[in-house]
Amino acid sequence: MAMFAWVAGLLYDLSMSQFLAQNSEIILRLTVAVGLGLLVGAERLLVHKDAGMKTHALVSLGSAVFVLISEMMVQKYINLPGLSPTMIPAQIIVGIGFLGAGMIMFRDSRTRGLTTAGGLWVTAGIGMASGAGFYSMATIVTILVLGILTIVNILERPIRKISQDIDEYKN
Repeated sequence: MAMFAWVAGLLYDLSMSQFLAQNSEIILRLTVAVGLGLLVGAERLLVHKDAGMKTHALVSLGSAVFVLISEMMVQKYINLPGLSPTMIPAQIIVGIGFLGAGMIMFRDSRTRGLTTAGGLWVTAGIGMASGAGFYSMATIVTILVLGILTIVNILERPIRKISQDIDEYKN
């Protein structure tokens, strides 16, 4: 019995090693997408927004998956006339637009959720870049997004204060 367990364990180890070796590029692309999505989501979570780490990571991962599917379909159906590798990524943009629209609320004469919707939209782009293997682009975009969400927020504070002072003066 112990011999059987040892052989089964060895076969499992060999098959898992083979699986990881054969799929290392896919695993890397998906992991990069998740990691960068988590970074953007962490900033949103820090400023108490509804769409946080999980949402951004899932949007980025989903986008990467669809780009990978698009690439695989082109490889599998290379001779099929009319097949374009841009078909699926184009639909990602439409789907994320729908998701982003759900984040936008109009309450008390104020529009809320635009930054979150924009963050989800660009996170989809990060996932698409990761899924296509464009790691440098995905990383640069993530850094830019984090800069926009943090630094610009700091720069907006005095402008908001001036705007509130003007509104109070008018009233």
